[in-house]
Amino acid sequence: MSAGATILVADDDRAIRTVLHQALGRQGHNVRSTGAAATLWQWVQEGEGQLVITDVVMPDENGLDLVPRIRKIRPNLRVIVMSAQSTLLTAVRATERGAFEYLPKPFDLNELVAVVNRALSAPQPAAERAPEPEESDRLPLIGRSPAMQEIYRTIARLMATDLTVMVTGESGTGKELVARALHDYGKRRKGPFVALNMAAIPRELIESELFGHERGAFTGAVQRTSGKFEQASGGTLFLDEIGDMPPEAQTRLLRVLQEGEYTTVGGRTPIKANVRIVAATHRDLRRLIQQGLFREDLFYRLNVVPIRLPPLRERPDDIPELANHYLRAVASDGLPVKVLAPDAMARLRQHNWPGNVRELVNLMRRLSALYAEESIGLGTIEAELADALQATESVAVARDLASASPEALSDSVERHLQALFDSHGDRLPDDGLYDRVLAEIERPLLSLALGATRGNQLRAARLLGLNRNTLRKKIRDLDVPVVRAAQARRGG
Repeated sequence: MSAGATILVADDDRAIRTVLHQALGRQGHNVRSTGAAATLWQWVQEGEGQLVITDVVMPDENGLDLVPRIRKIRPNLRVIVMSAQSTLLTAVRATERGAFEYLPKPFDLNELVAVVNRALSAPQPAAERAPEPEESDRLPLIGRSPAMQEIYRTIARLMATDLTVMVTGESGTGKELVARALHDYGKRRKGPFVALNMAAIPRELIESELFGHERGAFTGAVQRTSGKFEQASGGTLFLDEIGDMPPEAQTRLLRVLQEGEYTTVGGRTPIKANVRIVAATHRDLRRLIQQGLFREDLFYRLNVVPIRLPPLRERPDDIPELANHYLRAVASDGLPVKVLAPDAMARLRQHNWPGNVRELVNLMRRLSALYAEESIGLGTIEAELADALQATESVAVARDLASASPEALSDSVERHLQALFDSHGDRLPDDGLYDRVLAEIERPLLSLALGATRGNQLRAARLLGLNRNTLRKKIRDLDVPVVRAAQARRGG
């Protein structure tokens, strides 16, 4: 660390200038501060200072516009950017324009001092920054909570790298949005972004989907087909729900990460892999490793840079911004733009959001599509959230059933049958017991699946592992009621 350095501070807030002057002065540095960008620029031109700390919004000029000008005339002068406009684009633009570090306001004073020390002692980078992308008002990620600020900073730091990233978080938190941001603001932005959801592909087809196959490689392979690695060449390959990848495909993926090349299914010629990999999962991969379901060596190859997306319940202060953004976004679909009454917005902040941002987005769309009033009040929100809670409870029960051990399922069925026999007492039917028992078990199970999917029969069929036509027949034969959420609200 360079002791006694001269640090130039530019911020239109006198209190912040005073705090920085005192904190950095205690570290032995000489601090010159100003509330004007023009004064800072004059000092830089005159050769003053070994480090610059600048705010973004100042009365006479945007601090971000100063950064490339400073870098042009004094490339070795490090610049730290601070901003209360704490969005992903602010972090990205600060990094792209050559800032050493970006700090959102309010900042932790100890962290700022640590960043200053790093900036004064770190060697100069040899590589040039990636060119700045086109301006966009469309934010890929939304929120100004401390957890989201750290994610923005991480994405900004990764822009000029090809490091493999592992994004973790509950379903609906926006893991693919992080992957897209890493691609759209990274050096591979001009290449393709290709996504593959492991949970949506039959296990026997995953290797072919990833690496492609040659003609005749297996029954039905009538021609050569490219895989996702080939389709994503020069860009980013997003492997969603990586925890659902079968063991044999894990082995092949590990080989690609180790050797940088792959072969198609049925092929012999190695193909150079030219992709940046971003993986994501909502599952606990360390637990899967303990259970022998996920390779530990693959985990460490993928988990080079971990990014954890917090659930929405951990960042309630972001809910108003998210809600208003998605209420405005529906205008592109031709839907009227609504506003939320203050008490309705307060209720949204109190909700637990088990479906995270995805649940919030869907709610905003329903409010725009199904309600005539321009201002959405508390009563409407209460009714919507009560309906969502009922569906969520069904999802939880369905998830518990799906993950239960054979012994637990057997015990559950046995208890159900015993209750059925007890209810009949000595008056058991003379025949047809097998069909009656199956109907007693199937009917609540189908109702549960339909409740979990809000009446969507296609999704319910997938949840149950049934053909859609088979599910429809069972619904008809067992007289299972199907009431969609929208119908229930209207009383129809």
